[in-house]
Amino acid sequence: MILEVGDMSGIVVIVFIVLLLPPILLITIGLLLRKKYKELAVVFYILAVLYLLIGIGLCFGGF
Repeated sequence: MILEVGDMSGIVVIVFIVLLLPPILLITIGLLLRKKYKELAVVFYILAVLYLLIGIGLCFGGF
């Protein structure tokens, strides 16, 4: 029995959205909070970088 998988381009798009959308949101929140809460903005920047590095490592580490 041969299983036909079909088009997997949607899964690739979902992986990239999960990989890139949260860091973009965290950076945006950090930019919005930068004037009033400078230390909190730095925390959001660090979280964004960590999420991006871990996401790249988990999603692309197996390729």
